[in-house]
Amino acid sequence: MMFTANTGQIDDPRDQHRVISSNLALIQVQATVVGLLAAVAALLLGAVSRGELDFAKMELLCASSVITAFLAAFALGILMVCIVIGARKFGVNPDNIATPIAASLGDLITLSILAFISSFFYKHKDSRYLTPLVSIGFMALTPVWVLIAKQNPPTMKILKSGWFPIILAMMISSFGGLILNKTISKEQYKGMAVFTPIICGVGGNLVAIQTSRISTYLHMWSTPGVLPLWMKKFWPNPCSTFCTSEINSMSARVLLFLVIPGHLIFFIIIYMVEGHAVPNSKTFVVFYLLAGLIQVTILLYLAEVMARLMWHQALDPDNHCIPYLTGLGDLLGTGLLALCFLISWLLRSKAELDGISEPVSGPL
Repeated sequence: MMFTANTGQIDDPRDQHRVISSNLALIQVQATVVGLLAAVAALLLGAVSRGELDFAKMELLCASSVITAFLAAFALGILMVCIVIGARKFGVNPDNIATPIAASLGDLITLSILAFISSFFYKHKDSRYLTPLVSIGFMALTPVWVLIAKQNPPTMKILKSGWFPIILAMMISSFGGLILNKTISKEQYKGMAVFTPIICGVGGNLVAIQTSRISTYLHMWSTPGVLPLWMKKFWPNPCSTFCTSEINSMSARVLLFLVIPGHLIFFIIIYMVEGHAVPNSKTFVVFYLLAGLIQVTILLYLAEVMARLMWHQALDPDNHCIPYLTGLGDLLGTGLLALCFLISWLLRSKAELDGISEPVSGPL
């Protein structure tokens, strides 16, 4: 939708109504299906780790996930429509506004709705047919959203070909969830649950902004399937991604420079709220900032590579790159964060052992 705004395709009121309604219908279809698949994936992963499958919890989780995905997608969709139209009227590039707001508020809105919905179903868990009927009811609305999405041919194209990136991204993110699940209960990883949404969110936000900008740039300067002459290489030199005067390189540098100040601000806020419940040593802070920098550097370079590859295949980078990159951002962020906690704990343990052994081995 940001591309249609940048190219003036929603300036006409009739086109605007058609594009908005079809895009909202599209995200309802995707949210409903992916919400159900996410619940099933979570249950299967839980069954593998615990060795059992609770069918009562399965019904509750499926119903909660489907409704949460539906409501969160609708709320965020309406918000994005307002932001994109407002940005268009004020002459601001919606790539710089809508993408980070969607990524940031997405987690907050989704978790808030999920907490409320799951609490409601848990209180009424004795109502045997409530959760199955709700799940079936929301799934039954899917054909209606498909019919509305058909009004706009580009939207229908996404509806047919856009499932693989979303489902694969969900699977990639699930591996990050497995890392968190295996580490969160261990003493050496105490406080990791607080930092995980931060490092994953920052990386996902920044790479989504960069990918949207590259996508808009390609739409404005080329046609799908044909890369501009100066972007012919599929695997560009990393220096050209970050160190040239080209517009995408400049935006990559700006986003990279935001990583350390952004993480420092979040770290201070977390420390003020959580206090000594989170690691606060200089060693941990250095490794944490380094992990964030490595994560975003990798993601920004991959955004450049994947955008070129997708465009060469006549695929829109907005639809086919952002899901992969945000999923990979979750996996990289969680893995690097776990490594930070582990290294910090090992160094702290070594320092404590050295402190104990010094008086024992000293001169008598």
